[in-house]
Amino acid sequence: MKQTTLKKEIRCSGVGLHSGQKVEMVLKPAPADTCVVFSLRNKSGRHMVVPEPGRVVGTGLATTLGTEQAKVSTVEHLLAALVGLEIDNVIVEVDGEEIPILDGSASVYVYLINSAGIRLLDRPRRIAKVVRPLVFEQDGKRVSVKPYNGLRIDYAISFAHPMIGNQTYSFESSPLSFSYRIARARTFGFMKDVEWLQKNGLALGGTLENAVVFDDYGVVNPEGLRFEDEMVRHKILDFMGDIAVGKRRLWGHFEVSCSGHDFNNRFMRYLFDNSSEYLEFANLEGALGAARKHDPEIVPVGVPAWA
Repeated sequence: MKQTTLKKEIRCSGVGLHSGQKVEMVLKPAPADTCVVFSLRNKSGRHMVVPEPGRVVGTGLATTLGTEQAKVSTVEHLLAALVGLEIDNVIVEVDGEEIPILDGSASVYVYLINSAGIRLLDRPRRIAKVVRPLVFEQDGKRVSVKPYNGLRIDYAISFAHPMIGNQTYSFESSPLSFSYRIARARTFGFMKDVEWLQKNGLALGGTLENAVVFDDYGVVNPEGLRFEDEMVRHKILDFMGDIAVGKRRLWGHFEVSCSGHDFNNRFMRYLFDNSSEYLEFANLEGALGAARKHDPEIVPVGVPAWA
């Protein structure tokens, strides 16, 4: 399996979910072995940030990457799209401190990337493959992983709300499966929390156009949900972005319960701090696609209506 990049650059603009400020972003093709690199512009100039578990400097309702010179928040949806569509190398130029929230999911990124096209590079894909089971748990949160040839995520959530309750979902990643089963799931929150969040400088850009909002009884959004279990699917989307903070794609079978950005990052720090015990760094040779199973939930016909 060869590394990939974009065929041409992608320009995108929108508001930041928490800052409410307009953000300009450009995704640029990059050579093999570049990985994903954020190029951040602020008042002191342009600064490069490579995603790593230790470069996560904030996890309050979003994942923030940064250094002493610059930072960028709400990176998880974009990183999930890059993982889900198997894009290995890209330069992400951001004028602002937050990635655009767009519609609250990764579906716009999927559409833009597919419109730009994906180019194969003459270098094997590099992965970090889990070789030994690991269970990481605390205070009712749990992430476990075991060896697996690919990326599989089994996720469980529990919310004391009549339209959420207990939800579970199993997902095996491939570009098509990600596009149709996970990418469209939007971020969600609760009306009772909105006032507190905005008083504390968060969710200033949040609207019913970029988040699913629940009151005490149901969904406030006029169009309702995109999936009956949209909430657990979005948690998988977030998890995929949170485990993409590394120079190599992770392979493993993850079982996750009631986790979030902070716990996801603590898991990643532990995993990579102990990489000699749990991970094997390898290059992928040959084609992976032939080994993937057919997904009966996906019957693509033309261009998706949501694109």
